[in-house]
Amino acid sequence: MCDTCGCGESTDFKIHDLHHDNENNQEHELKHGHEHNHEHHHDPQSDHYHDHNHVHSHEHDGVVYTHSHPHKKLINLNLDILSGNNIVAQLNRQLFAERNVLCLNLVSSPGSGKTSILEKTILKLISSRKIFVIEGDQQTLLDAKRIEKAGAPAIQINTGTGCHLDAGMVELSLKKLSVEDNSILFIENVGNLVCPALFDLGETKRVVVISVTEGDDKPLKYPYMFQSSHLCIINKADLLPYVDFDTEKTIEYARSINSNLEFIVVSAKTGEGMDVWYEWLRKQ
Repeated sequence: MCDTCGCGESTDFKIHDLHHDNENNQEHELKHGHEHNHEHHHDPQSDHYHDHNHVHSHEHDGVVYTHSHPHKKLINLNLDILSGNNIVAQLNRQLFAERNVLCLNLVSSPGSGKTSILEKTILKLISSRKIFVIEGDQQTLLDAKRIEKAGAPAIQINTGTGCHLDAGMVELSLKKLSVEDNSILFIENVGNLVCPALFDLGETKRVVVISVTEGDDKPLKYPYMFQSSHLCIINKADLLPYVDFDTEKTIEYARSINSNLEFIVVSAKTGEGMDVWYEWLRKQ
């Protein structure tokens, strides 16, 4: 189990290269270079801790007295895990900076339209800029196939029971995806507004995508994601006449959490607002 969020084992994931996997679509399971097994006592009411029992003896008037002094040392395992992730993320970020790669981490809940936005973006920009994509999903190669059909090379990471990508997965994917200098790398994270907020991948910018069908209280329900993002894309604007969604209220809620957050309202289906998104990308 993942000690940070309780999801599936973080080393049990698969990376699929649509071009180099064999004809039977063989799955290559990659694990991080090392594994650690720790056993800790766990108090349901506290963090993980080690329990040490120190025994001291002394003599008084010929009688030996023995005292036992239990000592508890708190260890925050979540911080340890995130610290290791952040080291790899910083190495990824350094690589992107050296090669002038704009890396965008796209995060959202399931069904917000990340892949559709990405498809339209590739079709629009691929003639003028090299684009590469790392797809994250629990199962299937469906998204990676959609991306490659749009014209960009893609690697699919299947996380199994895992609910997020981490920096190590991205590092391993970069060894299979030959990202060129002066290009854009999109990382489409697993659909989830909770755990991906905790894991830095080394991205240049984090882009959170929501849709008007999800409700305007998303920023209040998932504050850490909006706090850690640079841009919020509000998708499916073509459905605004048919749903109870207040765009201005959503922006107000989000900016109460992150005053620097930018917003773009789009419809990947009709193309509304997409030019504003393309211009934002060019400015980066």
